[in-house]
Amino acid sequence: RCFYDQKILQKTFGEWKEQWIICSEKKLSLRADNHYRHLLLSLIFKAWRAYVCQQRGKRNKYYVAESHAKKQTLLRTWQHWLDYVGVQRTKHGMQSVALAFRERSCLRISWAVWRRQQDQKCSGHKMNILALQHWAQSLQFRAWLQWQELYLYTQNEKQKDTRAVTHHQHWELRRCVGAWLGYLNLHRVKKRQNELAQEFHRSSTLRRCFSDWQLSWERRRRMHAHQRDLEKQAARIALWRVFAHWKHYVVLCVEEAQQCELAEKHYKCHLLVLQKYWNHWKSRL
Repeated sequence: RCFYDQKILQKTFGEWKEQWIICSEKKLSLRADNHYRHLLLSLIFKAWRAYVCQQRGKRNKYYVAESHAKKQTLLRTWQHWLDYVGVQRTKHGMQSVALAFRERSCLRISWAVWRRQQDQKCSGHKMNILALQHWAQSLQFRAWLQWQELYLYTQNEKQKDTRAVTHHQHWELRRCVGAWLGYLNLHRVKKRQNELAQEFHRSSTLRRCFSDWQLSWERRRRMHAHQRDLEKQAARIALWRVFAHWKHYVVLCVEEAQQCELAEKHYKCHLLVLQKYWNHWKSRL
C-alpha cells in the first residue's frame, strides 16, 4: 500500500509536472506571440509614419516648387515686358528724333534752294534793269548825238536833209521798236522758263515728299508687322511653357498614382502577412 501510494504520488507528480511544463510552454508561446505581434505592429506603424512623412515632405516640396516656378515665370514675364517696353520707348524716341531731323533737313534744303533761286532771280532782275537803263542811256546818248549832228547839219541844208532826217528817224524808231519787241520776247521766254523751273521744283519737291512719306509708311507697316510677329511668338512661347508645366504636372500625378498603387500593394501584402500570422496564431491557440 505504501509502495502503491508512492507510485500513485509519483505518477500524479509526473502528470502535474507535464501539465506545468505545458502551461509554462503555452505562457512562453503566448508571450512570444504577443511580443512578435507588438514588434510587427511597431514596425508597421514606423513604416507607415515614415511613408506619411515622406509623402507630406514630397507634397510640401511639390507645393514649394510649384510656387517657385510660378514666381520665376511671373518674374521672367515681367522682365521681358520691361525689356520690351524699354525697347519700344527707345524705338519711339529714335523715330521721333529721326523724323524731326528729317523734317528740319528737308525744310533747310528747301529753304536754301528757294533762297538761292530768289537771289538769282533778284540778281537777274537787277541786271536786266541795269542793262535796260544802260541801253536806254546809250540809245538816248546816241540819239542825242545824232540829233545834234542832224541839227547842225540842218542848219546848213534844211531842205536837202529834211527827207533824210525823217527817213533816219523812222529807221531808228523801227530799230528801237524791233529791239523793244525782241526784249519783250526775251523777257517772256525768261518768264516762261522761270515758271517751268518753279513748276519742276514744286513737282520734284512733291515727288520727294511723297516718296519719303511712302518710305516712312512702309517702315511703319513693317514695324507693326514685326511687332505682331513678336506678339504671336510670345503667345506661342507662353503656350509652350503652359504645356510643359501641364506635362510635368501630369508626370508627377502619374508618379504619385504609381507610388500610391505600390503603397497600397505593399499594405495589402502586409495585411496578408498579418492575416497569415494571425491565422497561424489562432491555429496554434
